[in-house]
Amino acid sequence: MFTKKLIPLAIASLCNLTNSAVAAEGNETISLSPVVVTATRVEQNSFDLPVAIDVVEKEKIQDSQLKMTLSESLIRVPGITAQNRSQMAQDPQISTRGFGARSSFGVRGLRVYVDGIPLTMPDGIGQPGNIDLDVVRSIEVLRGPFSALYGNSSGGVIQLFTENAPKTPELSAGILFGSYDTKRQNVKAAGTSEGIEYLVNYSNFESNGYRDHSASQKEQGTAKFKINISEDTKLTTLVNWFDQDAQDPLGLNRVQAFSNPKSSIPQSSISNTRVSRSNTQAGFNLQHRIDENNSLNIMTYVGTRRNLQYLAIPSSVPVNANGRASEISREYYGTDVRWDNQGALLNKAYNLSLGLTYGKMNDDRLDVNADNGVMRAEGQTRRLNRDEKNIASNFDQYAQAKWSVLNNLDIHAGVRQTKVRLEIEDNFTSGLGNNGDNSGHVSYKKTTPVIGAVWKATNTLNFYTNYGKGFETPTFVETAFATTAPNSGPNLGLKPSTSRNLEIGAKAFIGSSTLANLSIFKTLTDDEIVIQDNNLGRTSYTNADKTKRNGAELSIDSRFSNNISLYGAYTLLNAKFDSDYSYTSNGNTNSVSSGNIIPGTYHNQIYAEIAWKHEASGFKTAFEARHNSKSYVDDLNSDIAPSYTIYNVRASFEQRLHQWRFTEFARVENIFDKEYIGSVRVNESSSRFYEPAAGSNYLVGLNANYSF
Repeated sequence: MFTKKLIPLAIASLCNLTNSAVAAEGNETISLSPVVVTATRVEQNSFDLPVAIDVVEKEKIQDSQLKMTLSESLIRVPGITAQNRSQMAQDPQISTRGFGARSSFGVRGLRVYVDGIPLTMPDGIGQPGNIDLDVVRSIEVLRGPFSALYGNSSGGVIQLFTENAPKTPELSAGILFGSYDTKRQNVKAAGTSEGIEYLVNYSNFESNGYRDHSASQKEQGTAKFKINISEDTKLTTLVNWFDQDAQDPLGLNRVQAFSNPKSSIPQSSISNTRVSRSNTQAGFNLQHRIDENNSLNIMTYVGTRRNLQYLAIPSSVPVNANGRASEISREYYGTDVRWDNQGALLNKAYNLSLGLTYGKMNDDRLDVNADNGVMRAEGQTRRLNRDEKNIASNFDQYAQAKWSVLNNLDIHAGVRQTKVRLEIEDNFTSGLGNNGDNSGHVSYKKTTPVIGAVWKATNTLNFYTNYGKGFETPTFVETAFATTAPNSGPNLGLKPSTSRNLEIGAKAFIGSSTLANLSIFKTLTDDEIVIQDNNLGRTSYTNADKTKRNGAELSIDSRFSNNISLYGAYTLLNAKFDSDYSYTSNGNTNSVSSGNIIPGTYHNQIYAEIAWKHEASGFKTAFEARHNSKSYVDDLNSDIAPSYTIYNVRASFEQRLHQWRFTEFARVENIFDKEYIGSVRVNESSSRFYEPAAGSNYLVGLNANYSF
């Protein structure tokens, strides 16, 4: 109903606003709209695309920031929820238009890439902890139907692009201090030598954390090399590595969260809940220009990952142990081959991309009892045990095209066929409980078409619409158990969720210094993957019938005289179950009614920023405000995380002396010391839903750069 009211009002408003823009045409060059590649795989101005896509630029990613999680940068993007969990044992909670809001581990429901290399595995789980924000120059965030052209679990796409090396060699270093004994150091070298562009970065981070039992440490390194083999051929190599240890304070119940938000529960100390991670990855991208109309792009990558997580066991579990150790040793690799063509059809310009994608991961999984944070040795009593190999692969083919059928009308279309295979090889076939062989496999196949159009009403006003289908396969976390009963075997009957997505929008330049983007969307999903049972430390999943998501996104970016800028982003989201379903938790049957809100989603989100720069002195500062409405904690909507509004301020000085450039900065977050819930552990079986966010806290730092 709200769309019928909002659409004509929005169109009328934008048409009126652009009257001043038309008058300003030709008087001043407008440079607010960035060039992007994620939406179409070729460089195009985002203003002329029929999609909702935003760019976070280098200054917002790196300046006066901790540079440890994607949530720092993504909070400013409409349609994105990016929650900092105030602890590093779990990845930040990132979702788009409600996709991925219920994820317990990693990021699911949207895909994450760095320079075209996927950080999302074939089963749909993404690992954004691989990202080195020290070397990222921009982040493109694509929402809506065209995300489906990236395959499984692509309710949205987050693509990061690393810096290009300068022509002149540079050496830089930085040091940062902050609340909770936070420290971070990094050193970076970049330049061009004998035709090879290079960039190498190393950083070290450590912190005691805001909450008890939340200390963490992370070392990270990135190396990028670009070789210009010829004028038409370039090879880029990207290698990254990290090693991390982090304590997990676990979630709190409502009383604990609001009476002592810094606390952790006793189980976190008794079981010594924590994680140790390491990841090494190398990617290669060969770009070859065949002729003026054709080019070939070949990308391949390979990596290894180890994840050892110590988990608490609920007190109701009848085993002689106080914890679990869950270990994953992963090898993964993949490739993407794409041909790009451009030309004219009926004297109208077009571009076309055709591609093939393959990816594979092999996980050795072991889940055993642990005593006081120490894994039980082989031969001891092992309950809740898994010893198996999980193999996932995908093979996709895609086509995407744009055709300018009229001078003021572009048609965009694409299709992707995805096949995902999940296979389990069970090694734990005997022992306690007579486990039996729970090996098996399942395949999912789906074709997802999309189509869109953009009408260029004036030089400063575009309207667009698009429609597409998407799908999301179960992950290995969701297929682990058919039921919570012992020896139930894997849940290979779980179906993928499918969606139909519609979006309309408008983009307008207002005057010569303001860009406004509006999108209105509706998504209908069948077979949403939800909890079936939660008991004895295990969770099994099933398919709910229907869910629906609709809403609107608005952003306004303005640049004024005297180096003053304003930015605002607003997201309206209605994400609901559209049919009844029931599930079991700790032996109790719970009925979820149609109309209940999907937990972990926010009806309203607002980000606003006013910034000022004084060029002569090198001083710049900004004041930020962020508001999130309440969020339900479970499918029953039995409780909420209350709404909150917080304010942050940042400032920095820059000085240049010959070949040196120095920057000092300070940042204060939550300046009014607001107590609020930073993230929710959706459907947590012990009702420990809440992860309190940090109170007022600060960062100060110094960076030095020398150009040779």
